[in-house]
Amino acid sequence: MTRPVSPQETLLLNQRKQDHIQAVLEDPKVDRNQAAFDSLRLMHRAMPECNLADLKTSSCFLGKPIAFPFLIASMTGGAADNLSQINRNLAEAAEACQVPMAVGSQRAMIQDTNARKSFQLRSYAPTVPLIANLGAVQLNYGFGIDEAQRAVEALQADALYLHLNPLQEVIQPEGDTDFSALMEKIHRLNEKLDIPIILKEVGCGLSPQDIELGLQAGIRYFDLAGRGGTSWSRIEAHRSNDDLGFLFEDWGLTTLEALQLSAPYQSQATFIASGGIRNGIDMVKAVIMGGRLCGIAAPLLSAAMNSSAEVIEIIRRFEREFRTAQFLLGIKSAEDLHLNTSLILPKTAF
Repeated sequence: MTRPVSPQETLLLNQRKQDHIQAVLEDPKVDRNQAAFDSLRLMHRAMPECNLADLKTSSCFLGKPIAFPFLIASMTGGAADNLSQINRNLAEAAEACQVPMAVGSQRAMIQDTNARKSFQLRSYAPTVPLIANLGAVQLNYGFGIDEAQRAVEALQADALYLHLNPLQEVIQPEGDTDFSALMEKIHRLNEKLDIPIILKEVGCGLSPQDIELGLQAGIRYFDLAGRGGTSWSRIEAHRSNDDLGFLFEDWGLTTLEALQLSAPYQSQATFIASGGIRNGIDMVKAVIMGGRLCGIAAPLLSAAMNSSAEVIEIIRRFEREFRTAQFLLGIKSAEDLHLNTSLILPKTAF
């Protein structure tokens, strides 16, 4: 059972959400632009032998159809009106574009009931997959099945992210850094919860050892979330009294490295690629390297602060870029991109 939270702690938690958004919007170096997808070159087909209009980009995720392998990745949520509006705009866009959506950490609503409304999104996205979200480390600070079920029920979620963020917690002035024996607790939670758990890093990548521990705990979904996009270490550095966060701003595995290292486990689990994916070509490369979905957050944030229409416009742009790259590779179905490394130009060729 979670311990009682003081009004001061609640205030700090909600302010932290606002600080995170401000850092993303005001510091251009938060986006590291180092996901490494530019190091891969694709095999262009001058005769693609297919009709652009007939291409199939759709697939399924968590038992529901989706338009293309795009995931609105975790961003925010909390008691403030602007956080609720951001999530509503994202949810409406997810439904309009028929793509899944994950919410930001729901710890805020566990500790402050006023934040619950920002995660009550099913009415805005009635048919697409929705993913709830809690910090895995909170299992060492009193969270358990009750808190997980409250997070899932608020969103009416199809899966639950347990995010792993040891670097962020170290840099946070108020961070929780006891990550000991987490897998045992994750295993017990996974046995009790009636929807899948997805283990997710937040920008440093999952290693093979992390994946193996997850598999041993019964986890079959992983969001690799490599470095190269938004640096949470740098974000938290703005809230800290020292430069540790700036020193570690590029710590970890790139998204491409994490995908490459996931290769031996592809038959045992479903992998989501996120971290620094900034266009539809990056998406195609990530799917070829093993991602079933591609998580995108930072490119959507400013739009989500304004309207769902602006978010929809950006998602449609990603979809057009993805479809164009798929066409130029001569691939009729997006499912045939997955692990099709023959589409990567060998490095010996240039």
